[in-house]
Amino acid sequence: MALGARLEKTTKAPGLTLAGEHLALDLCGGLWLAAHRTLIVSDLHLEKGSAFAARSGQFLPPYDTRETLACLHEVVARLDPACVVALGDSFHDARGPERMEPGDRAMVAALQEGRDWVWIAGNHDHAVSEGVGGRYAETLSLGGLTLRHEPREGTVDGEIAGHLHPCGKVALRGRAVRRRCFVTDGRRLIMPAFGAYAGGLNVRNPVFEPLFPTGFTAHLLGDGRVFAIGRTMLAKD
Repeated sequence: MALGARLEKTTKAPGLTLAGEHLALDLCGGLWLAAHRTLIVSDLHLEKGSAFAARSGQFLPPYDTRETLACLHEVVARLDPACVVALGDSFHDARGPERMEPGDRAMVAALQEGRDWVWIAGNHDHAVSEGVGGRYAETLSLGGLTLRHEPREGTVDGEIAGHLHPCGKVALRGRAVRRRCFVTDGRRLIMPAFGAYAGGLNVRNPVFEPLFPTGFTAHLLGDGRVFAIGRTMLAKD
């Protein structure tokens, strides 16, 4: 059953305001800042499939990079951002760019053409620094916002981070729906993972508690719309 049909009592999530900046939540899992013409995506985990094959011999279908870049191409073509910020763990490991197929590398170059492109360093790809175009940074300030990969514990007003791959689970009438989500308390926001093989962590996991001690709203990416759901309506795994 479609998520929309299962959540009749929820409403379509509006745009959010964080540190005085308006944020639009895109169904692709990206964040659009129209005032800055900036698109933010997080945790692409490009070349995760090839990383598993290289390290452990575990075979995953080697199409994750192409699928992730195709999704990114769609939103870039639709919004035409002046700047794209990839919020860390863009590659599954530091050698990911070396393993990229020529066609995928060309797609990255085409996406970067004519716009500023910022790779925020993540815990998986901190050592990647050249050969993929754009520029690398530890953090980035944008208006009242601070963009980084890993959220910091405590109150950090205006922080946008990734790393945790949040997803929300809603159980109704004996069935459950699990979707990627944005999660925010109005002071900080954690983004969903964009990558095709990135996976997700339930927002009811204890790791989120010190980041949102007074509660949060999860904005689940549904079928054609984004649903705002309070913490108490979300199921644990």
